Amino acid sequence: MRILVVEDELKVANALREGLQGERYDVIVERTGESAFFRVTTERFDAVLLDLTLPGRNGLEILKAMRDRGIKTPVLVLTARDSLQDRVLGLDTGADDYMVKPFAFAELIARIRALVRRGRAADVPRLTMADLELDQMTRKVSRAGRPVELTVREFELLEYLLRHEGQVVSRESLARDVWKETSRTTPLDNVIDVHVARLRRKIDADQGTKLIHTVRGVGFMLHEGEP
Repeated sequence: MRILVVEDELKVANALREGLQGERYDVIVERTGESAFFRVTTERFDAVLLDLTLPGRNGLEILKAMRDRGIKTPVLVLTARDSLQDRVLGLDTGADDYMVKPFAFAELIARIRALVRRGRAADVPRLTMADLELDQMTRKVSRAGRPVELTVREFELLEYLLRHEGQVVSRESLARDVWKETSRTTPLDNVIDVHVARLRRKIDADQGTKLIHTVRGVGFMLHEGEP
């Protein structure tokens, strides 16, 4: 599971990284609000550990922007702010849980596990956007009520884009999460581009509203209308 740690204090960030890696989590650390926001809107994580006091955007701004964009990744706030008002504000803004520093690492791990379990339980077998529908149980796809025949890889690619609706998905993310490759290569980028082009033809052909868009120099986005 991938965990994004957003923490500007170097010692705390390193301690969290080492502890979580010891529990076999894949850990990414960001120390500024802007870099954290870019990560969470372009990559997939199973949970986010979010400090509130950060350079640039603060934690609450990041949290609000995530929820406004429909990003449902579980967020656990880790902060020194311990007043009742701070807790209520954090939870009302969209946090799934709230822990005050200092904390016991064993409790942190237990809370992460609980968050991830709840997030998985909330997963629905059917993903939709506009008139596009993907059924994860039957592996059937339709657009405007008409069936769309996809290959296995095209289905996986569309499912990934639907899970990141409204977010820019990089080729690096697709290589790692769909193709299961640990690094990008030029030939793999070409393969990804070909599959996206084929998927676009099948999904957007003869449709007035285009859903699959290329964001030049960055990646791809599933969005109704222009991104």
